[in-house]
Amino acid sequence: MAQHARKPQSLKRASASVDMLRIETPPPANGTDGTPTKPALPDKRVAKFLQHLATDRGASTYTQRNYRQAVVEFCRWHQQERQSAPVWEKLQRDDFRSYLRFLGRGKLGRAAIQLRFCALRTFYKFLVRHGVVASSPIRNLVLPKLEKRLPKFLTPQQMLDLLAAPLKPLSAPKRKGPGRPILASICYRDVAILETIYSCGLRISELCGLLAGDIDGNERLVRVRGKGKKERLVPIGEHALLAIQNYWQMLPQLPTGQAPVFLSHTNKPAPLLPRELQRRLKKYLIIAGLDPHLTPHKLRHSYATHLLDAGADLRSVQELLGHAHLVTTQVYTHLTTERLKRAYNAAHPRA
Repeated sequence: MAQHARKPQSLKRASASVDMLRIETPPPANGTDGTPTKPALPDKRVAKFLQHLATDRGASTYTQRNYRQAVVEFCRWHQQERQSAPVWEKLQRDDFRSYLRFLGRGKLGRAAIQLRFCALRTFYKFLVRHGVVASSPIRNLVLPKLEKRLPKFLTPQQMLDLLAAPLKPLSAPKRKGPGRPILASICYRDVAILETIYSCGLRISELCGLLAGDIDGNERLVRVRGKGKKERLVPIGEHALLAIQNYWQMLPQLPTGQAPVFLSHTNKPAPLLPRELQRRLKKYLIIAGLDPHLTPHKLRHSYATHLLDAGADLRSVQELLGHAHLVTTQVYTHLTTERLKRAYNAAHPRA
């Protein structure tokens, strides 16, 4: 686009901020394994912090990617705005207030801004713990509040429709012409996956990381490796166990010990990747007549909501989900409360 007049410097910065500071999902390395590309690190302290996230805290690859990107973006902004790399020991609260205003001019959402400052706050906690700084300049910095959004979930009937979807292609009339054949083992695997997510309320990373030795069929328990290397035991229902057994019976070799519960392919020992699971779920949502934009995490929301609807106490649901703080679980109580209000308003004669 041709420019007819020189823009003021402040407007130039504002217009460039969206492209410069948007955290996007980078393309996977080699195009297959989902490993994100890594921006160059500004200094050794940032490198040690990211190593700490990966080894000591056991952060997910997504957390590592987002935190890396957030710190690198701040360094890039500081270099452009202050004409020098940030000296972490000398930064003041006003520096981060300026950065906050800069992000606001870039029209970033509140959640995106919160994510960046969460990464910087965690980085400064790391610096404090290692004696680099005495205190964090970000502490008590007022950030824009997040919009209150209730999690989406499926009704029990919609969940049943989704659970039945993977086997429907097997009973459908075969189409003539080119195309990959429908493998029964993959269909039964996907039934077991959906049953396990809904039965145990797992995150997608937790499900893909399940090992055969984690499942105790006699006690009906599953050992789950959650965020931050935390482990928890969650019950698994009879339907999910049966679905896993049906799937395993179709494999050339029964998975044991450290073998993945869900394989990417019948004849390959590699575990199922999250991206493949997301792609398969979209297909089954369409078959079930549901919104194809729903993510695997919405099944976890459905799990929690249905438990609370049936009378489970909030503290138990917190432990089952692996939430560190009860306030994270409390969002589901708003769902059940809203439905109670609607039922009351519709049924009570003096509502």
